[in-house]
Parts: sequence; C-alpha cells; structure tokens
Amino acid sequence: MGGASRLKAGPYLLDDGMRPGEILSKMLKGDVYQRLFALPQGYSSYQVAEMLEKRGIFGKERFLEACRDRAILGELGVTAPSAEGYLFPGSYNILPGRTEREVVKEMVSRQKALLDAGLTARGKAKGLSPNELLTLASMVEKEAVLPAEKPLIAAVFMNRIRLGMRLQSDPTALYGVRAFAGKVSRDDILRQTPYNTYLIPSLPPGPIGNPGKDAIEAVLSHPQVPFLYFVARGDGSHHFSSDLPSHNDAVRRYLRSPGMATSGRTR
Repeated sequence: MGGASRLKAGPYLLDDGMRPGEILSKMLKGDVYQRLFALPQGYSSYQVAEMLEKRGIFGKERFLEACRDRAILGELGVTAPSAEGYLFPGSYNILPGRTEREVVKEMVSRQKALLDAGLTARGKAKGLSPNELLTLASMVEKEAVLPAEKPLIAAVFMNRIRLGMRLQSDPTALYGVRAFAGKVSRDDILRQTPYNTYLIPSLPPGPIGNPGKDAIEAVLSHPQVPFLYFVARGDGSHHFSSDLPSHNDAVRRYLRSPGMATSGRTR
C-alpha cells in the first residue's frame, strides 16, 4: 500500500482480532497507546499512590515503597528519607511494563532537573537547604488556593521563622493522616506527629507534598511584608494580618466560631 516510509514508531495496543489493514491504519496515523497520568501540584506521595491505584496503574503500597527506596534516592542524589517533595508535578505517559521504581526515578529526575537549574543555589544563598526549600514550598502549595497569594503565604512563614515563632500550618497537622481539605479539628491540632507545626518549634522534617515551580519561587522571591498571620475568607482568598489582635478580629469576621483564634494559628 506504499506506506512503509510513513509508519510511526511507538507502543501500540493491538488484539488478535484486528485485521492487518486496521493495524496498518493505526501505525500510519501514529495512534500510539498512551496511559497518561497527571501529578497535581501539592499532592503528597500518599495521594499520588492512591490516584495510581484507582487508575489501575500501580498498587499504592508498592509505589510508596519505591518512594522510600534508599537505592533509588541515593542514585539520584536525594538525601531525604523519601521522595516526598521530589516528585515533579506534571504529566506522565506510563507505558505497559514500566515499574514503580522507573516511574519514581523519572518523577524525581524531573524535579531534580528543575532544582538544579538555579533554584537550589538561590535557596542556599538564603540559608535554605534543598530539603528546607522544598518543605516550605510544599506548605505554601498546600495552604494557597489562589496562585497570587503564594508569595504572601511564603512571607508569613519566613517572617515566623525569623522571629522564632511556631509555623502553625494546618496541613502539617494532617500529613500522613488524611488529605488536607481546608479544615482541621482541635484533635488534629493536638495530634503528636513529627510534622505537626502546632507542636514542633521549627520546620517539619521534610516536605508534606510535591510543590510546583511557582511555590518554590514564592519561597525564594517573597515580598518584604510584615504579615505574621492569615485566615481563609471562605472564597479561596486569605486575609493577612501583622499582629494577633488584628488576626483575631479577622477570624471572628470570617469564621463563625473563633475556635483557636488566640493560639495564633495561621489559617
């Protein structure tokens, strides 16, 4: 049929009931098999594992095991205890036969390439290790709904670190327990975990999700503002305050119950 020079190379999904003409047609069109998977910004490795399992691509536990595989992490130069924070948010074509280890390596390699393109050096200039940079960026990613507010949220965290204040970030209280959906309870805030910044005096030991470039840039290029608190308005935006009385007023204004307002919580 004169199509030999127009065949498109790639993986194809075929079955033994297809006629030769159908197979040829697919290869001429380049109708290759794709198993696309998109890793959203801010998702934790637990959420990614659940998504992959629901899609029937990988088992949740096997993917998480690959994220904690010291051999993979060492090969890629990651000194953190897991790949959390190092999984690049983006699209992936997970072809048949690919293993969890191979996909984790691709995700980490893409995030490392982003960091190595100047972001890690800029973080070190600000006194932040790669792990600290990704940890802060992951918190910003979880807290922010509006992209424009990421630099302001980053500024709040950096101001608190400078003053020795606890970060009191809601998503950290839920990490490893359940996905953050905008609300936490008193029990959540009092739960003893290494990541709960209501109880620990510093940054969590590692990222609580996988941040995108804009969240990392927010940490590196946040504005010089005096804000130390923020509270959700209920429409996706936040009200920012520089002192606790103003923050408590905002909490009463935007939340029906003041709850933990006097604790200085950031949301």
